[in-house]
Amino acid sequence: MTRSLKVAVQMDPISSINIDGDSTFALMLEAQSRGHVMWHYHVRDLALNAGRVVARAQPVTVRRVKGDHFTLGAEEELDLGQVDVVLMRQDPPFDMAYITATHILEHIHPRTLVVNDPASVRNAPEKLFVTHFPHLMPETLVTADIRQIRAFREKHGDIIIKPLFGNGGAGVFHLRPDDPNMNALVEMFTERSREPLMIQRYVPAVRFGDKRIILVDGVPMGAINRVPAAGEARSNMHVGGRPEPTTLTEREREICAAIGPALRERGLIFVGIDVIGDYLTEINVTSPTGLQELARFDGVHLERAIWDAIEGKVSR
Repeated sequence: MTRSLKVAVQMDPISSINIDGDSTFALMLEAQSRGHVMWHYHVRDLALNAGRVVARAQPVTVRRVKGDHFTLGAEEELDLGQVDVVLMRQDPPFDMAYITATHILEHIHPRTLVVNDPASVRNAPEKLFVTHFPHLMPETLVTADIRQIRAFREKHGDIIIKPLFGNGGAGVFHLRPDDPNMNALVEMFTERSREPLMIQRYVPAVRFGDKRIILVDGVPMGAINRVPAAGEARSNMHVGGRPEPTTLTEREREICAAIGPALRERGLIFVGIDVIGDYLTEINVTSPTGLQELARFDGVHLERAIWDAIEGKVSR
């Protein structure tokens, strides 16, 4: 890139991140190394004011020093229509606040490049977007109807039940054929929310890991395997999953080739998909992770490829 970009990072409080695991931090370090100027703001400080999209933001510099990994400047009202790039990197839950932020940012995109495309993020929640590729998935049911859930369980026996808009493995249950808790679980979910549930046939290969594959502008560029802890059905690193190095199988390359064009068409530059055995289970587009784990295992710094893609789109 021949010029410095103005980059606004919409994220959770930078003071609370783990600098050894946070993918947003890796993206910020790479942006800074390229001479780009950054601001940091929280989604609650975003506003649509008389047609202008603004945020109460602070200039930020970052460094890989534990306990001293950032410096913030004086707060200012930043016109996001006048910056080059907005990184939308706040974590879920994917609730109405998250959806509202995508509507606001849509007012400036693509004049200001928002990564990932806010309309596509809104229209591609991880557990619903994937259902457009049923031939790649394990058998899946999305419903709030207990009768449908019972019939699905009678057919498949061993099932996974999870909230449709959860994240980080929260609320994911493995119900074996003899488990008597299904009715109570469904009641608990429906008392808390009107949202449907996702129910999937259990894939035993999860014992060997849940593979996170990172795609940049629709192209698979690296992967890590996440192995569940002993006695745990979930492989998410938030709940004790152990990351380990891996390579892509032929089947996984087929999956990436099938979904890559759809990701590219939707402006989904940084995506992490989850694959168990031969099956695609999620397409993560909100704030995917895994960059730092991949760098430690394989020495591959995909934050560089992501910024190459961003700079290419800005220059065009």
